[in-house]
Amino acid sequence: MRTSRVIAIAWCIVFAIPGGYKATAQGHATKHGTVNLQTSCNEEAQRHFDSGLALMHHMMYEQAEQEFAAAAAIAPDCGMAQWGIAMSYIHPLWGERPTDDNLQKGQAAVEQARQQKNLTDKEKAYIKAVARFYENWGSSTYADQLKAFEQGYKQAHEAYPDEVEAAAFYALGQLGTAPKTDKTFAKQKEAGALLEQLHAKHPDHPGLFHYIIHAYDNPLLAHKAVEVSREYERIAPDVPHALHMPSHIFIRLGQWTDAVDWNIRSADAALRQSSKDVVSMHYPHALDYMAYGYLQQGRDKKAQEVVDKMQAVAGYTPSFATAYALAAIPARHALERGKWAEAASLPIRSPQNFTWYNYPGAEAITHFARGIGGARSGNAAVAEEAIVALDKLRTQLSSSGDTYWAAQAEAQQMAVQAWLAYQNGDKEKGLALMREAADKEDALDKHPVTPGAVVPARELLGDMLLLSKKPAEAMLAYEASLQVSPKRYNSLYGAALAAERAKDKQKAKSYYLELLETSPEADGERESWAQAKKYTARK
Repeated sequence: MRTSRVIAIAWCIVFAIPGGYKATAQGHATKHGTVNLQTSCNEEAQRHFDSGLALMHHMMYEQAEQEFAAAAAIAPDCGMAQWGIAMSYIHPLWGERPTDDNLQKGQAAVEQARQQKNLTDKEKAYIKAVARFYENWGSSTYADQLKAFEQGYKQAHEAYPDEVEAAAFYALGQLGTAPKTDKTFAKQKEAGALLEQLHAKHPDHPGLFHYIIHAYDNPLLAHKAVEVSREYERIAPDVPHALHMPSHIFIRLGQWTDAVDWNIRSADAALRQSSKDVVSMHYPHALDYMAYGYLQQGRDKKAQEVVDKMQAVAGYTPSFATAYALAAIPARHALERGKWAEAASLPIRSPQNFTWYNYPGAEAITHFARGIGGARSGNAAVAEEAIVALDKLRTQLSSSGDTYWAAQAEAQQMAVQAWLAYQNGDKEKGLALMREAADKEDALDKHPVTPGAVVPARELLGDMLLLSKKPAEAMLAYEASLQVSPKRYNSLYGAALAAERAKDKQKAKSYYLELLETSPEADGERESWAQAKKYTARK
């Protein structure tokens, strides 16, 4: 047996990149951070195991699986290599259950790991922990599987309290099962406290950086992860997801320049490290956060460039994160700019060669954008079509047990119904529905895959209240939106305009100034930006 406490290095998993460029799994041989797990594998297999473990903590799951498979090929008696293969199919924070094929592969890897005769008690504890996820998977819900994952690693952590890997995976399990409706973020706080204690003792461990950011990716706790976010690149300077992760915190704090810059680096690394046939999901994921950042700065031309980059790729790796980005980027681009007719004409299930039928929660975004765009541009037929489509998707999501995205689709459907009623002249019904939609959305925290709502329902309520000549109520709605999404461009503008119409000159000027400070490089083509300049120039 040997103790692995090494700087994990990318080994020779080579992919062909467009333009003939050849790269390792991480673009070049680069460090991934320090991992620490005792195994009974031989030295050569251990090196691949170490690299796979570090990559898995970075959520570079495909590359991690390849490293574990390489370890297994070198040392067929290495049970922990099979443990790693089984672990690589489990993505607790990504919002999608493994495919049946991967569940079968994972279960087979667990069984193969168990059959090895040279396992230590500690290795058996790790294998037992991951096995919990695969038990009776054919008749279990994904939520139950995640709870089993959490409990499995809780037991491993309690049996081996000094093991950083067991503790890190237990914390990840806690984050994967944290209720989206708990606005006290109790489980996130508990996981974050454990991770911070570990980070003080293991300052180069990749999972601790990564999971601390996820633990504090909420309005209440984001400030606690700023230092970790800015330090993450030190241990993983060319890992796409590691370069992306800090932007979760930057966006929570309205630090748009940082959010954009880190995702430019992430997207570049992801594209370089993709195969020539299929582009990694980390590329569109970074583009979505990048587009969101640009739009909050009023940099619409830059956001259009992101749309163009996304659409220039012929083939993407199928995943929920990919689907979300492909739907959200064009929807954000149209809705954030108030281009309602453009939103109404967004193509459904684009690109057509993508497996949209697997991702109803992502597809709902397009129908939501079309519905809001249709209602607000006077195209009632499109809005009505969107309402029907969202109802079908909500039913599909609910039937599959995906309660989170079913609730989101219900809130989206209600928002479209609200705007259609309002535009048809039933303003009271519109306002009542919009308030209900905002309450439903506010009851849920954002999903880790998204930088934020495509358009917050609370912000849409503010828009409707402004149109109803209720500026004081509108200002409260916009301010509530800003509590969740600080320095959000349209919420700042809405709050400023509402204050101006409520005759609160001091607050109006304050919000207009904050808008201009947030968007110093705005393209200058938004009427809102011109209005902010005009108002603040008054003596």
